[in-house]
Amino acid sequence: MEQPDSGAEPAGAAGDAAEALDRPLPEGVRRRVVGLVADAFGSLMVAELPAQLRQYARFTPSRRAKLAGNAMAAALESDPVFRQRIADRLTKAQPELCAALTAGSPPAAADPLDVAAAAYVLRPTGWVKLVAAAGEEALRADAERADEAGRRELERLREELSEARGLTKSETERLRTELETARKEAESLRRKLRSAHSDIKRGEAALRRANAEIETVRTEAAGQLSAAESETRRLKARLGEAEAAVEAGRRATREGRSIEDMRLRLLLDTVLDAAQGLRRELALPPASVHPGDTVDAVAPGRMSPKDIAARALSETDPALLDQLLALPQVHLVVDGYNVTKTGYPTMPLEKQRLRLLGGLSVLAAQTGAEITCVFDGAELAAPVLLAPPRGVRVLFSKPGVTADELIRQLVRAEPPGRPVVVVSTDREVADGVAKAGARPVASALLLRRLSRV
Repeated sequence: MEQPDSGAEPAGAAGDAAEALDRPLPEGVRRRVVGLVADAFGSLMVAELPAQLRQYARFTPSRRAKLAGNAMAAALESDPVFRQRIADRLTKAQPELCAALTAGSPPAAADPLDVAAAAYVLRPTGWVKLVAAAGEEALRADAERADEAGRRELERLREELSEARGLTKSETERLRTELETARKEAESLRRKLRSAHSDIKRGEAALRRANAEIETVRTEAAGQLSAAESETRRLKARLGEAEAAVEAGRRATREGRSIEDMRLRLLLDTVLDAAQGLRRELALPPASVHPGDTVDAVAPGRMSPKDIAARALSETDPALLDQLLALPQVHLVVDGYNVTKTGYPTMPLEKQRLRLLGGLSVLAAQTGAEITCVFDGAELAAPVLLAPPRGVRVLFSKPGVTADELIRQLVRAEPPGRPVVVVSTDREVADGVAKAGARPVASALLLRRLSRV
């Protein structure tokens, strides 16, 4: 039966006063006591609980033991009525253990902590000794467990130490081997470094020598270049003088031949006049050339190709070419590929030639001028089978002879005073034929004139 909450002391209160702990509960016993109180807590009504514990009435036993452990232990110690109610619930839950404790003979097979916790709640005679004995037993068990754990830990540490020593030994041997290898490599690298330093020094010395030699060669080359330029200028001057001398010689030769021819004809006319019978017999015509006719000059009403330039016409005006071709006995010399590559360079060479020769044939028919078209034979893989168009002479340069040289030969072959017009954009050709007395015109001028054909 539960004791009413009337303030009367329960049985065993006198024993509590006689016996008391002289030290705090051992921790193991305290946890068991809190566990017993938490388990029995739920079977009590809220009114049966101490005021400070009523807020934990709805908690689970585990949560109650966790949050209200200290409060339950304090209430159990200070409230005999609450302790008696817990004892009654314990007696019902563990009757055999409680009966044995009340009889003063706790079971030997029971857990000392459970015995001490039950004795603390029931407070039978000699409960202090039971609690103390349980605490000592728990301490001894803890010590044994700690000792066993210490021995196991010591054994583990010994094994780890032995293993660490073995690893340290092997690692030391490995490090020694690596150190020896590193020393050898370092020594080899030192030797290589010394050798590299020596090579660098030798290379620097060789570089200085090479720079000095280069500077010397550069100075010598500059001096030789200056001397070569001076010699080139001198040779050009001499070449100009030689060309002038050659031209003067050619002119003198032509003049000398003309004078001799004139003297011979005059002598012949004298002989013919003295021998009329011989003249009638030989039917010789009277002399038509006199010494005055040999002087190189422009007769009244006649113009040379150079005189045409005096007209106010553009160098690209086709009318200029018409005026040049209107000169008597004019000879038009055309630099074939120079014209075709100026006018239609994308066409094949064969079609370029045919197109140009067709235009020149029409131009020859219109003007009656002598036309010669010159092509460079060096650009031909084989001889060209070509039927020259009417009124146009077609020439290919021989191997080793350029078309420019062939044009200059044609100009030199003409007698002085005959108008010769050369169509070429090549400045070297134009300058050369101009010195020989011909009139150079640009290829674009002929192309514009042919576009009107």
